[in-house]
Amino acid sequence: MMSDQHIAAAFDRDLEAIQALLMKMGGLVEENIRAGAKALKTRDIDLADKVRGADKDIDALEEKITHECARVLALRQPIASDLRTVLTVMKVATNLERIGDYAKNMAKRTPVLAQLNPIEGATGAVKRMAKEVRLMLSDVLDAYMRRDAALAEQVRHRDLEIDQMYNALFREFLTFMMEDPRNITACMHLHFIAKNIERAGDHVTSIADQVIYLATGELPEESRPKDNTSVYDVREGGADEVSE
Repeated sequence: MMSDQHIAAAFDRDLEAIQALLMKMGGLVEENIRAGAKALKTRDIDLADKVRGADKDIDALEEKITHECARVLALRQPIASDLRTVLTVMKVATNLERIGDYAKNMAKRTPVLAQLNPIEGATGAVKRMAKEVRLMLSDVLDAYMRRDAALAEQVRHRDLEIDQMYNALFREFLTFMMEDPRNITACMHLHFIAKNIERAGDHVTSIADQVIYLATGELPEESRPKDNTSVYDVREGGADEVSE
């Protein structure tokens, strides 16, 4: 009996430490989204470089979380809800790492865009889109800590707003390119950034799915709403850029 209590206490300590790493990782990803969008709008190359450098810390945390989860699975052999928690942590960490990659990709294109003529209003619109994804991420991490399935469900449905913002930007970029061919290069870079932000929103909603699974034991039955029908995505398969 005492041995079982010790095992349970050790598992709780391990899980608490892992979840602290997960929240730290989430905070770094939130900050990189914010800083990446600011660097883009202000053409701050130094800040963009810091975002790219910070992504290494995010990657390192994802590796550490995966290692610690594997160790807990091997040593503690959790079952039922405990097992569900460990598996959820691993999936959330993977999604956070991908979101971090998209923030880094935004920073990678900032030095190039800083050398091109600005597209009126475009970087501000991209920054607003990034802010909405960052707020979604903050809420879904809060939902994770509180095991709040209702809040996670709200986050899932907010992804539709991100899709609508992306589609509106896509149409604006097409207009700018048709009006003046000199805008093509800048608009293409901005489109890739907008598409990456839209994909980051998809990963946030994947985290929301996992939070619902963690809280209820079941994944959402309904697929989340999507509104992503730009011509570029249909013909080219989208701009799902990944990190180098």
